[in-house]
Amino acid sequence: MMKTQAETQIRLQNILYLTDFSGASEAALPFAVTLARAYGANVHALHILLPTPYPYAYSAPGLIAAALEAEEENAQAEMQKVDSQLTGLQHETDVERGTRIWPEVEQAIQEDNIDLVVVGTHGRTGANKLMMGSVAEEIFRRSPVPVLTVGPNVRSGAHKGGRFHRVLFATDLTPESLARAPYAVSLAQENQALLLLLLVMPKPAYPSADDKKRLEMCTSEAMQCLSDIVPDDANLEFSWEAVVEYGEPAERIVEVAKQRGVDLIVLGVRKATHMDAAVHLGSAIAHKVVAHAPCPVLTARA
Repeated sequence: MMKTQAETQIRLQNILYLTDFSGASEAALPFAVTLARAYGANVHALHILLPTPYPYAYSAPGLIAAALEAEEENAQAEMQKVDSQLTGLQHETDVERGTRIWPEVEQAIQEDNIDLVVVGTHGRTGANKLMMGSVAEEIFRRSPVPVLTVGPNVRSGAHKGGRFHRVLFATDLTPESLARAPYAVSLAQENQALLLLLLVMPKPAYPSADDKKRLEMCTSEAMQCLSDIVPDDANLEFSWEAVVEYGEPAERIVEVAKQRGVDLIVLGVRKATHMDAAVHLGSAIAHKVVAHAPCPVLTARA
């Protein structure tokens, strides 16, 4: 396995903060703000007005126009509240109409040279909401840039000034997963953080003596594979530790994060090949981790 190269520091120049004005979005805003301050980044706050479920087809044209105008005025008023919380930062706010969230997000990423998307999710469904398993998952599976998702179990005040002190990189050692290792290593370097390298492996339900020997050998080999992720550089400004766990991957990732006081989890996610692959993978590891993690989860598409 090739050693990871971490020659460049993470540069965040443009952060896209996506909001639906829900409590989940409000919980994500401090992370966008503190990261922007720490990295001198510009914040692009975006709200997307989706078609309402009301039966406009059976309404008078004047009523339709009035309803749409009221909807836009309400969104602009809510965005003013966001704007006030971005005081002192380079930022811009925007309210756009669209039939779906992702096309508007994709356009914003391209036009504003976005380096990171920040989004909150509450794990529930609802009209015009950023839904775990739907919109939020589509974003982190389709986005060409990393996505920081703040899930419903993230502790209040967990943003710690935009710095991360314990970074957990969870990998299954597949090429797609390892492709994101440089990002975790660079973040640990930038923040002088402890980097935890985690591999979760299946464990036999009733291990025999031979199974135990094989487990010991597999664990030893796995620890070596994890150590190969870290660059061979005596001047690294972070410490690291390899951890091998046995069990269900998402559960063990979340549990290790809780036990070790992790404040950022980094995961590689596979590219969605079509919309269903992006929004209908309820058992996906990334989906489960984001939904239950005690800290933000940074997903980066391989």
